[in-house]
Amino acid sequence: MGRLDNKIAIITGGASGMGASMAELFTKEGAIVIAADINEENLAKISELENVEGMKLDVSSDENWAAFTKAVIEKYGRIDILINNAGISSQKSPQDITDQDWAIMHKINSFGPFLGIKHVSKYMKEAGKGSIVNTSSYTAIIGSGLNSYTASKGSLRAIARAAAAELGKSNIRVNTVFPGVIETPMTANIGQFKEAMDMLVRATPMGRLGQPEEVANAILFLASDEASYITGGELVIDGGYSAQ
Repeated sequence: MGRLDNKIAIITGGASGMGASMAELFTKEGAIVIAADINEENLAKISELENVEGMKLDVSSDENWAAFTKAVIEKYGRIDILINNAGISSQKSPQDITDQDWAIMHKINSFGPFLGIKHVSKYMKEAGKGSIVNTSSYTAIIGSGLNSYTASKGSLRAIARAAAAELGKSNIRVNTVFPGVIETPMTANIGQFKEAMDMLVRATPMGRLGQPEEVANAILFLASDEASYITGGELVIDGGYSAQ
């Protein structure tokens, strides 16, 4: 018996990196996964997995979210789990960040999850239950990175806490994970700067970077009924970096 048997789960950014790892794990645990992503090539690939349906979604669009959730409900009848995982990053210094950079980062990393909660919670309220897990970042906790990325992930942290307080009365749980640097396509750019990457590894008590499946396992727990009395929770997955 799987930990997510008969659950309908949406994973944004679900066609690559951590999202793809979550999709694979969730299906092994019995869920039907809708992998929502903007990249059509990656969507086609992830859809090859059993019980995974890739669907295109621009998480920053209110209209896209409305149509997307309606389509999921029409096909599957309910939404049990939402994983707000889609996001972008940037290595720009504070001096180089423009107002457009700031707006794009927040529209995807902060407004996107807000829209997901807005549209999915409507159906979860009708069902009387649901689980939402958001992917923030360790930078939202330790005050590292004076940039639009850190600000957007801090905003997501605040949104998640407010959503947990608001939706708890409807038996909808909202939790957040805070990964450190995980080896994914999004963090590959950091690898171009070997000195910076080596410094991160040396500064991490566990002496290595995280793997996508390590984040996926933590999110699996929070999404499952095993975490039935956990809401507003914050789980850091950074090899001890933020504990220093």
